[in-house]
Amino acid sequence: MKKSQLYRGFRYPSEIISHVVWLYFRFALSFRDIEEQMASRGITVTYETIRQWTLKFGQGYATELRRRQQTYPPRSIPQHFFHYQAPAFLDYEVDGA
Repeated sequence: MKKSQLYRGFRYPSEIISHVVWLYFRFALSFRDIEEQMASRGITVTYETIRQWTLKFGQGYATELRRRQQTYPPRSIPQHFFHYQAPAFLDYEVDGA
């Protein structure tokens, strides 16, 4: 199904709907938090509308986000590569303290 057909019949553009649904699933914000955030950007949308969008479009977004999270970090990079090593200048001792 094409993106234009997926969002046909909705009052808001597809970019706004997809951004709201992405915010909800990516950052685990509440509907009212997203409503406030969109209002600060000049977009008036109710929390109930956001809830309906997440129910209708959410499963596809959530599946895609989970798929992306599972592939990071790449399996070809050893896990010890990501360990933090303190810089050498932090290893000195202070005399007279």
